[in-house]
Amino acid sequence: MDPLILALLGFCAMMLLIALHVPIGISMALVGVTGFAQVVGWGPALSLMASEPASAMSSLDLAVIPLFMLMGSLAAAGGLATDVYDMAGALFGHRRGGLATTTIVASAGFGAICGSGVATTATFGRVAMPEMLSRNYRPSLASGAIAAGGTLGIIVPPSAMMILYAVLTEQSVLELFSAAIIPAMLAVVFYAVAVQVTVWRDPEAAPRSEKLPLPARLAAIGRAWGVILLAVVVLGGIYSGIFTVNEAAAIGVVIAFFFALMRKRLDRATFLRVMAEASGSTAMIYLMVFGATIFSYFVSVTGGAQFIVSLISENSISPVAVIFGILLLYIFLGAFFDEVAAMVITLPFVIPVIQGFGYDLVWWGIINVVVIGIGMITPPIGINVMLLNSMYRDIRITTIYRGIVPFLLADLVRLVVLVLFPPLTLWLPSVLG
Repeated sequence: MDPLILALLGFCAMMLLIALHVPIGISMALVGVTGFAQVVGWGPALSLMASEPASAMSSLDLAVIPLFMLMGSLAAAGGLATDVYDMAGALFGHRRGGLATTTIVASAGFGAICGSGVATTATFGRVAMPEMLSRNYRPSLASGAIAAGGTLGIIVPPSAMMILYAVLTEQSVLELFSAAIIPAMLAVVFYAVAVQVTVWRDPEAAPRSEKLPLPARLAAIGRAWGVILLAVVVLGGIYSGIFTVNEAAAIGVVIAFFFALMRKRLDRATFLRVMAEASGSTAMIYLMVFGATIFSYFVSVTGGAQFIVSLISENSISPVAVIFGILLLYIFLGAFFDEVAAMVITLPFVIPVIQGFGYDLVWWGIINVVVIGIGMITPPIGINVMLLNSMYRDIRITTIYRGIVPFLLADLVRLVVLVLFPPLTLWLPSVLG
């Protein structure tokens, strides 16, 4: 069989298995091994089933993911999300739309110690939604701010998505973290602007709150000392070169553990739940990495990715047009798949195209994470929207989608800016490097 036809059939078979609810990592591994065997033989194909998982399990970069997952779960259990929300609320809550802005800022702050978009959405769905609804915020604005703020969990470093991208593309984790800082700041600013535009058009969507006296605001900031300490130690240690990323993650876990313990929020049941959450998420990611690496071997031997690159070059298609076409594909996939799945399924095909155009893979890593985040709130599904809807059944899903619109528009503007002006992403790594 022609290798290119085999590659196409393999991709279709993988999507069919996923549609039949076979786990994504297993679907990729099955198709990868079977397809690779048709080209090279069953002996080398079966050896991949042993060599690739062993290689992934021994990867120090990939070992950071369970540590950050555990740190995020411990931080949530220790009440750090509530602390950072209260601090942001003390600073911004008295302004019109202040609690929605607070949710955005707090989501970014929690993202710095969590690294997961879905976990950030779930956390602030519990913390911020009751606060906003009790103060007569429109459910559309409240839910839109929480769902959009959740996407900051994967763009604010340290991010499990960036670590995963670094492992799969052999890029520097530290460079990706530093490259994400300016795009993350832009995300917070653009979302804050979206809130202000919303309340300007509809002032009743977010009634004003009373301004807290200065002592109360200082007290709220003081109660957030645990969040500040954790962020300073982890991020400061990484960027100053005092710790490696692995060491910073391990120290962050210890700090988050003792913080939850000192607050007496870590009883036996909570500890087991935290460990189960972190273990489940880690197992899912590792399984997808196993499948993705095996599937990439199959794509490589069939020449499918090289065929796409040559097809684009022969037809003189503008690189920018191809980039925006790929971004539209990611937004579509992100609406149906979780963020990890959207990345691992596409990388074997997309990375050769990006390299063929001569683009920097660190720049593309940030663009990749940003656009997958957009997919998390894009109709007709959007995993963050589905999560919020499952948490608050009395809020109609159409109401959440309506609240998403201003933030989605802000996301699209930010994406265009980052694509057209790569120095916004690459300047900081060049300075720190």
